Amino acid sequence: MACIMFASISCTEQFENNGDIGNSRGNEAVFRLYSAGFGNAATRSGETATKAVYDFLDYYIVDENGKVVTDIKSKYKPETSEIVAEGLHEGSYRLLVLGVKGDKESDGATVNKVTDVNDVWLSFPEDLSKPLDCEYFYSDTPFDVTIVESEGGKQETILSEETVTQHRIVGKVKFDFDFENMYIEYSVTKNVADVETPRFYTSMTANKQFSGESNRVLNDLNLLDGKEYLFMPTVEGSALNGEIGMESRTYTGGTVSQTYGFSGIKVLPNQITTVNTDVNHPEDNRGTMFISSVAYKHGNHKKILQDDEKKGVYTDKSQRSFNTSNPLQLSVTDEGQFHMRFYSPRDLGHVTVKALIPEVSNEWMDFAYLDTIPAFGDAYVDVPMLKKPTVCKGESGRLINVQKLSVAQLKKAQFKIESPEEFWKKIEKIQHGWTIYWGLYGGDPDRPDGGPVGNWMGIRPVHIRESIALFLNFTYMIDMPEHEQILEENKDKLYDDNKNPIEVERVLQQMRQQRTLQVGLVYPGNGVGGLGGGTTFGAYQSAWFDHYSSTYACSIMFHELGHVMGYGHSSSFTYGPWAESLMNNFYVNNLYQMPIDSKSYLNSSSNPNKY
Repeated sequence: MACIMFASISCTEQFENNGDIGNSRGNEAVFRLYSAGFGNAATRSGETATKAVYDFLDYYIVDENGKVVTDIKSKYKPETSEIVAEGLHEGSYRLLVLGVKGDKESDGATVNKVTDVNDVWLSFPEDLSKPLDCEYFYSDTPFDVTIVESEGGKQETILSEETVTQHRIVGKVKFDFDFENMYIEYSVTKNVADVETPRFYTSMTANKQFSGESNRVLNDLNLLDGKEYLFMPTVEGSALNGEIGMESRTYTGGTVSQTYGFSGIKVLPNQITTVNTDVNHPEDNRGTMFISSVAYKHGNHKKILQDDEKKGVYTDKSQRSFNTSNPLQLSVTDEGQFHMRFYSPRDLGHVTVKALIPEVSNEWMDFAYLDTIPAFGDAYVDVPMLKKPTVCKGESGRLINVQKLSVAQLKKAQFKIESPEEFWKKIEKIQHGWTIYWGLYGGDPDRPDGGPVGNWMGIRPVHIRESIALFLNFTYMIDMPEHEQILEENKDKLYDDNKNPIEVERVLQQMRQQRTLQVGLVYPGNGVGGLGGGTTFGAYQSAWFDHYSSTYACSIMFHELGHVMGYGHSSSFTYGPWAESLMNNFYVNNLYQMPIDSKSYLNSSSNPNKY
């Protein structure tokens, strides 16, 4: 028994075979590899082993005395997770397999050649000082070989064991935190475990005997980056002890620092050890929802009016419509969730939502704070004051005790929004909002050509988002002092279809009148660039995309707005100076002052879903 059976693979090197394996399966021994889950995982009762897929694999067949068998041919087949061997004699053997998921070089792991099961097979540096990046699997599978001669003189190898189930030689330490307040978990800005003088095994023999010892230095574990870590088993008599240092933000800008201890944490092969921490935070009874950016992300909230939204949704007025003076819609659902829907191409940061709840107090109080509500955000969040008594800060600065509320009580609340951002200050200046919703007018956006019917084609979300930008800007513009000034300076250019002069106050009154428009997309194939009148408004695609900088596109928009205001083609409000020289130039030249001051928020001209 002399020639070693050794084979290894990695993600960067080609498998090398130390002998040809015959095409006939009759005299081959075939072992199928499977990897099992952690032995004490919560799902272990229903967990089955899965086909083993490794980035590196090493294996040996040893005899009854633990010596490596060397007079056979073998091969590992990663595509089928099989080890195939030829030349085995009748007798009893053990198949030893070491599998690695990940790049073992990042752990400084060394895999040694062995000739006996007592030789060190796997070793790590004593000064590794960090958790392991890779998972290391091991199996020791006894099997017997029987050689049977069939008809024709062929020999067939029969195994007593054909499947190999591997288990991890490493253990996992999992840090769990129980937060009483659902929003504090996502306000944590620092969470570090300082582990005192841990001792881990650093080597393992082919017979799975652990030895060696780390030098007791382990870098701090950043629990914000991850809460689960892999280690070699702790040395007998050793355990992980240490402290967790936690810092969290408050929505008012403060910082809370806390320390929690842990001890006696042992790392066992193929086992998960959990470090449980009950977080007792001074803000636990705070009723204000602190929706940090992290909390918002973990909430898995949606966005409205995205390119994949169905036409049956975005053209349903009951589901999609807004008033430009109230683009951030706030409400309480029948199920008691707080709903925020934002009709805006821009994000809004530092948002404080204040509530006036008749059942609680006659003072406005802080109901929610968001680091950011994203453009077209559509968020549903849970309300702490529906679950238990809480405390909220009132506008006067005093703390208001809030008894546990019912959904019916909360639905009576009024809401208002505060933000220090200039964008929101501009939105607040929109006093004369217009209500906007969208229609197909017979077109079909699912067709490549928009399914044109007459002068209309199917509007898509890419156009709807631009209409929101336009009407936010337009309804902001109509109350700008500079806008009033340009009308005063050109009042001689304002006339109706009979060329009768129209007073500036009358024009402003018409522009500031509450209106509801159904917005659509005009089909330009008939030579029409826009359509408008009454509650109808539409423009062709390029006009929607270019209203930021093109005075021609703007003249189309204001031409149709002139029709909405009741004027015909003989007035100054369509083909005359109001639409073609005053308003279009004012809009483009003053875009920098408006809420949606750049086309870069939407970048619609580069959108692949345009026509």
